[in-house]
Amino acid sequence: MTAVVPAIGVDESGKGDYFGPLVIAGVYDGEGLAEKLKDLNIRDSKLISDNRILTLASEIKKHAKYSVVVIGPKKYNELYAKFKNLNKLLAWGHARVIENILESTPAKKVISDKFGDDKFIRAALMEKGKQVEVVFETKAERHFCVAAASILARAEFLSQLQELSKTIGFDLPKGASKEAEAGVVKLRDLQGYAVFKEVAKLHFKTTAKFLVQKDLF
Repeated sequence: MTAVVPAIGVDESGKGDYFGPLVIAGVYDGEGLAEKLKDLNIRDSKLISDNRILTLASEIKKHAKYSVVVIGPKKYNELYAKFKNLNKLLAWGHARVIENILESTPAKKVISDKFGDDKFIRAALMEKGKQVEVVFETKAERHFCVAAASILARAEFLSQLQELSKTIGFDLPKGASKEAEAGVVKLRDLQGYAVFKEVAKLHFKTTAKFLVQKDLF
């Protein structure tokens, strides 16, 4: 894994999950962070079990300067209706994370996994963000700061999904697979349509497949 110092790595979790929030996280790798955490085998969160993700996130937070932005389903649906484009919504969240970390660090570089058109993040950045170099790469998790950010984002997504499940009294499945589709049907039959505004990303095709959209908007 490549350690880039001093840089902010950003990544997100929940983008492909029908239920739960979109979470964007950023980690500043500028003060020997990679060295402090070298024994933890920090890598892309998709390669790590959920339980381990939560443990690693706790360790990263002890040592790193970071920011986590949570866009819950209700807010997500409002923003998607405003932007009408997932990449613009992602860029808005990434920009907020970057600006937050720039408030307390001297970072001059940001590394992000590439999604959509790079111009969306650049346009969303405010004054401080426009003064740093922003690099977009495929498989950016090879950089320590991006891998750490992916872990923080996934850990927060898992925690938020669990809390949301407790709130509505229903175990919300991860992903957008057959298991998630089965969860949609079960939740619909148990609690009706209105609850989906609070727990799901309504622009997914799953909505059109299993729910009556006129009852949701």
